[in-house]
Amino acid sequence: MEAPTATQPPVTVNVFKRHFDADPRGARLARRVGLHKLHTWGIPYLSDAWESAALIIGELTANAATHGRVPDRDFELRLSHLPGDPETPGLLRIEVSDTRGECRPPGPGEISAPQDGSDSGRGLLIVDALADRWAVLDRNPGKTLRAELDLLY
Repeated sequence: MEAPTATQPPVTVNVFKRHFDADPRGARLARRVGLHKLHTWGIPYLSDAWESAALIIGELTANAATHGRVPDRDFELRLSHLPGDPETPGLLRIEVSDTRGECRPPGPGEISAPQDGSDSGRGLLIVDALADRWAVLDRNPGKTLRAELDLLY
């Protein structure tokens, strides 16, 4: 009996994880650092994937700093990148976690448009429109909002 001769190509998953202060400055810094990381991973600046990721990271980190804020607690940004090739799409996963579990946002299919004239309530509509998949996950303590983008090359 012989072992199969076909080998699986190597798979490299890039992961970035960092905690930020749960305030507007921390949300801005998380967005900037996250987008720099996308650049180092080879996701082209101003490509569709880069622009979608910029908006999603910005919305999720702003929500964590505004609605998920707990005094003396940070929020976490985690990015995972599975590169693709011409035959297989890549994947970019954006996760933002905070420690405020009782303030859970609506999930996919549960979002309603804000009332006319409202200054807020559009962030998750943007995430819903741009992400290929997204979810609200339980975490102890708190919650994680995860959005995924398929990267087509």
